[in-house]
Amino acid sequence: MSLRIITTGGTFDKHYDPIAGTLGFDKSVLPEALTRARLTEPCAFEPLMAVDSLDMKDQHREQILVACRRAPESRIVIVHGTDTMRETAAVIAGAQLLKTIVLTGAMVPYEVAGSDAMFNLGSAITAAHLSRSGVWIVMHAQVFPWNEVRKNRTAGVFERAD
Repeated sequence: MSLRIITTGGTFDKHYDPIAGTLGFDKSVLPEALTRARLTEPCAFEPLMAVDSLDMKDQHREQILVACRRAPESRIVIVHGTDTMRETAAVIAGAQLLKTIVLTGAMVPYEVAGSDAMFNLGSAITAAHLSRSGVWIVMHAQVFPWNEVRKNRTAGVFERAD
């Protein structure tokens, strides 16, 4: 296998609880998403954690870095919450791993109609195969170097940082 997909939680993986009227975590949607994607190459799937990125702490980021270090694959996609994706990318980039690591997420949960999750996942997998070593953030059909992107909370998109 040349690709590993790690999930850390975030909106992508949230489920709607109709009784409580809340979004939360249950089992990861990634196995279903990967089946729907019909990948022709096998990939390793690692459900590392289920954390909203606003609740992510330094120890979570360290866990993600450790997972990237120990992965035998040279190409890694990390499904992450969008609010602190750049902070996690900075930690990974600081380790200067000789791997291609792509972080992606979703503004709308996978299970909700109109979600951008599948599109972002497919874009991230493609970017992981085509990009050089380094840390990248892929959202909404764009590939950004991790340190040249920001989340525009007003527009609900990722854009090149000034």
